[in-house]
Amino acid sequence: MRFKHSGSNRAWGLVAGLGLAALTGMLQGCAAPAARPPQDVQTASDQTDADRRARVRMELAVAYFGRGQNSTALDEVKQALQAKPDLADAYNLRGLIYANMSEVALAEDSFRHALQLAPRDADTMHNYGWFLCQQRRYGDAEAQFNAALAVPNYRDAMRTLLTMGVCQARNNQWAEAEKTLQRSYEMDPANPTTAMNLAEVLLRRGEYERARFYVRRVNANDELVSAQTLWLAARIENKLGQSAQVKVLGTQLVNRFPQSAEALLYEKGRFDD
Repeated sequence: MRFKHSGSNRAWGLVAGLGLAALTGMLQGCAAPAARPPQDVQTASDQTDADRRARVRMELAVAYFGRGQNSTALDEVKQALQAKPDLADAYNLRGLIYANMSEVALAEDSFRHALQLAPRDADTMHNYGWFLCQQRRYGDAEAQFNAALAVPNYRDAMRTLLTMGVCQARNNQWAEAEKTLQRSYEMDPANPTTAMNLAEVLLRRGEYERARFYVRRVNANDELVSAQTLWLAARIENKLGQSAQVKVLGTQLVNRFPQSAEALLYEKGRFDD
């Protein structure tokens, strides 16, 4: 079971997604294991009734959580844990739910419990890291992100690098954020969220030409254009002293997204907010 919670496809600001992945194996000890006969491939018939009940409850919990129905999702997680009390995935999701409900202590306890059950689960480390970042515990957050990235064969390194870069930016670590986001971008140059976050960081660092390059790549695709992408582009052109381009972008912003906060900022000339 895998779950990605990334918010609106048009939310290109300094935000990053969370995720929930299936239970990974426990860390093996250093001693060589004793020889054992080959294990049969696990199929549905090998599942116990408890396994099946927990799986169904988790699928429901993920669906409810994805729709923002936190209380209902939490109830499904509780029933999954009644069926399988050692299900690390359930504690991971419970942490995300409690974080959404601003239950800080319960969220942290859930993430810690998930890592006790599955200490090499990179997705839980990622989620716990983002939670810690939201609590402004930046050093602890970075430690979790780096631990996730160190897990062999971790398939979502790009996502964790993006999230770590956003966290570093929140902490005004602009040089570190640029380096981290650049690594994420190199892994997936087509990801508009990474490109927009990188452009924002470069703008903050005074690297206006480079910032322009990344935001233009996003705005070249009309399906990706949003109030945020146009406003970021206008802010960059303003720093470059390109008043004509600022006016073109501002006009597009006001015409296409007249009710947006970004359009209001443009009309007030508040380019540095």
